[in-house]
Amino acid sequence: MPQNATRRDPARRGNGGASSGRRNAPGRRGQVGHGSPRRPAARPAVVRSALDQALTAALNVPAPADTTFRELGIPGPLVSALAQRGIETPFAIQARALPDALAGRDVLGRAQTGSGKTLAFGLAMLSRLAGAGGPRREKAPRGLVLVPTRELAQQVADVLTPLGQAIGVTVTTVYGGAPLGRQVERLRRGVDIVVATPGRLIDLLERHACSLGQIEITVIDEADHMADLGFLPAVSRILDETPSDGQRMLFSATLDRDVDRLVTGYLNDPALHAVAASTEPGAVAADHRVFIMPAEDKVTIATEIAARPDRTLFFVRTKHGADRLAKQLTRAGVPAAAIHGNLNQNQRQRALNAFTAGHPRVLVATDVAARGLDIDDVGLVVHFDPPNDHKDYLHRSGRTARAGASGTVLALVDPAQVRDVARLHDAAGVTPISHKVQSGHEAVREIATSGIPVPPPPVDARPAVPERGARPAGGRSSRGGGSRGAAASRGSAPYSRSSRGGSSYNTGSRGGASYSTSSDSGSSYGGSSRGGPQSGGAPRGGSVRGGRSPGRPRPELRRAG
Repeated sequence: MPQNATRRDPARRGNGGASSGRRNAPGRRGQVGHGSPRRPAARPAVVRSALDQALTAALNVPAPADTTFRELGIPGPLVSALAQRGIETPFAIQARALPDALAGRDVLGRAQTGSGKTLAFGLAMLSRLAGAGGPRREKAPRGLVLVPTRELAQQVADVLTPLGQAIGVTVTTVYGGAPLGRQVERLRRGVDIVVATPGRLIDLLERHACSLGQIEITVIDEADHMADLGFLPAVSRILDETPSDGQRMLFSATLDRDVDRLVTGYLNDPALHAVAASTEPGAVAADHRVFIMPAEDKVTIATEIAARPDRTLFFVRTKHGADRLAKQLTRAGVPAAAIHGNLNQNQRQRALNAFTAGHPRVLVATDVAARGLDIDDVGLVVHFDPPNDHKDYLHRSGRTARAGASGTVLALVDPAQVRDVARLHDAAGVTPISHKVQSGHEAVREIATSGIPVPPPPVDARPAVPERGARPAGGRSSRGGGSRGAAASRGSAPYSRSSRGGSSYNTGSRGGASYSTSSDSGSSYGGSSRGGPQSGGAPRGGSVRGGRSPGRPRPELRRAG
């Protein structure tokens, strides 16, 4: 791949070295209810790099005086577009970083999840590109945002796209799991800003479907997660393709050694800005708790908690664990959806949309979703499985208590995990309240009855049920010789997907969305369920196999969302 820029010489910087990635003030372990407090295990001394120390010093810089977006230099049309969305007061990271970003300086920002980082770099990028003007060039964007996951890419694009429309700046996404041809076509037509994951962007560069030679502004978001996923070599390769004199901004919740090297190698005398989550206007720190219980009681207690009337987000370590817990909760009468890396982008998006709508109220996720979920009003995050490290704990927990809202973070811990989880809390600077519990315990009931009830789905959104043995409306032939049924639903959007074998399973729902998956046989099953998108009830409706009804769907029928 030809390079049109050389890496900036790290020797020109004085900052570098190792960084622990720990928060500034480690908290003490909470006391255990109904038992004696445990003494925390001794932890090694925290070693911080010069860069990390400089960011810590930036954290202590007095906050700027109350200001507005207009006073910060944001163009009038953007200010109006923000006001239409109810955004009128800049958050701390925005008030601190925007003046330097608008002036074209490189920026290094450290802020916790949910602090408003996206608008901190996004408003500066939109404003500067709109002011520069000029025609769009085929395959040559002028702004680039690199993110670690497809969920985060879509989240950033959802924020920037409507704002860009107000000033004539276009935004598109580039990530894996989505049709490559559509992304190539959008780039060919010309676009101002590309929000991309590193792997797919390199694919497009190698196909000569995209050029970075005209990039004026580059943003690296969630750089620490890039390092965790092993993406930094790809990020470096991409940055080498951008002009060395362009503006570069890096925003992250935490820093580690690899991120330090990225900063010193590619940012030129960056302005340093750091804020803590609690400094946001009206912010309320999340309430952290630990429930200690026998391992065999964990699913029972999780089910009791999941039945609460508000949205609940569970985190587990593995893909199979996510599917297993979602099924266990559903069978116990609490509809739940799962999201993990084995699902394609459409399946993941449908599950997120359904959870956002509140039907189902429970979502079980692996860490693939920890950095990309941006869902309002998630009142409770549950660590069903402990995270790998304190950074994952912070990012999981950051799905609640966002942008001034309150929330609760709960870890379900068996006795063998107590010491490891305590170390995670210490490293994260969190002091939880701990209880030894069993099913029906007062602390469990308190969580299980907390939250604001999610409104029920519209009663008039019930899908039509096809007659048994009849071909569902909208069906068509598939490659395997069967038919692909489409569940009809008033007020809901059916989704279907067929596999190489040519068969598909469809379910309708009352909650405004339907889910489908496919198998390798040559038949089609259509139907509807009455319990919402993740109803535990058996599917109903007709199916077609060579003109005959084969009876009930096979037991291995699974939902795709």
